[in-house]
Amino acid sequence: MTADERSRLVLDFARLLYVNGQATEQTVSAAKRLARALGLRASLIPRWGALQLLVDDQQGMLTAQVAADPSGVEMARVASAMQAIGDIEAGRLTPDAAAKGIADIASLRPAPTWLFALAAASGAVALAVIFGVQHMPVAALIFVSAGAGAFLRRALGQLSTNLFIQPFCAALLAGIIGAIAVRFELSSSLRLVAVCPCMVLVPGPHFLNGALDLIQGRISLGGARMLYSALIVVAISVGLLLGLALLGVSLPADPAGRAVPLWQDVIAAGVAVAAYSVFFSTPLHMLPWPVATGMFAHALRWAAIAQFGFGVPMGALVACVAVALILTPVSRRTHMPFAAIGFASVVSLIPGVYLFRMASGLLQVAGGGEGSLELFNATIADGLVAAITILAMSFGLIVPKMAIDYFSDRSTRAGQ
Repeated sequence: MTADERSRLVLDFARLLYVNGQATEQTVSAAKRLARALGLRASLIPRWGALQLLVDDQQGMLTAQVAADPSGVEMARVASAMQAIGDIEAGRLTPDAAAKGIADIASLRPAPTWLFALAAASGAVALAVIFGVQHMPVAALIFVSAGAGAFLRRALGQLSTNLFIQPFCAALLAGIIGAIAVRFELSSSLRLVAVCPCMVLVPGPHFLNGALDLIQGRISLGGARMLYSALIVVAISVGLLLGLALLGVSLPADPAGRAVPLWQDVIAAGVAVAAYSVFFSTPLHMLPWPVATGMFAHALRWAAIAQFGFGVPMGALVACVAVALILTPVSRRTHMPFAAIGFASVVSLIPGVYLFRMASGLLQVAGGGEGSLELFNATIADGLVAAITILAMSFGLIVPKMAIDYFSDRSTRAGQ
């Protein structure tokens, strides 16, 4: 292979990792390792929308660039690409064979639509159980709403490449169904019929990857990732509130859930983790790790809140630290993207319900209705809980991961 062909192979593998959810640091490291295995001295420069590869060749500096939006999460593709890079390094896979096989990896199909919809419906019901759903008809409505939203998302994905239409329309459908449930007195003040199908739309891996980029000094890329994630949350919130408003319903600033028994909480958490793993196309042999870790983390959170009196943010911090300590070594060994398996394990801790209630409260305050001061205070409280919980989760997941990565890399370099 010529230097140009080898450079293109490195860039193709880097793009495959980047657009399918691998963290930026792992993408850059994998590209450097692959380039070294191919006899190149190269560095990868990631930006939102593009990847640039700089190769120091005997004939001078070569530059290659490819368009790349890091907006997807497909763990099967990432794991296969990382395995292929390892095989090239070990000499088990030739560069020519890798160049032919990369198209097969990039075309690995996500979960079929029926399974995707089943996972969305099951995950939404599991979250409803965690938040204290009490009646089977309500759980059935949540199942139908989330499943219908998943079918809608897949259909829209065939019609448009817009990144925000799918979550907006799925949330709009959930809002309409939730409002109908309120009209027929099938929903309590928690409005779980409306909010739980929307919680499965929150783009957690992108939040985590953005936070990792910011901490590692990639300000522009991290900011772009966080902005992308925030815009998706805005699209979800607008769709949900619009769907409710069409039938004159809003989200009250009530407590975000009811207490549930430990066994029920842990089982529901396992179902939610499995559902998100299906969203991210996790290979079946990798599924036990995030599911078991998520159940264990939820048990820790339950104990922190119910037994030790910790608040929601502190309970989330305890759970996320445990997840990071367990899954960081696993992600390094199995090549699974940490942002995906880490988020799947703590998905039920994401304070989406607080974010949605805050958005609803702000709209009601802007309307200047009666009791605006009390509503404003409740809205601010919801926003603070959401912000502090997200910060606690980010800290709990990222700091232990960075520490383990640092010492692991240092040990590897010392052994070379």
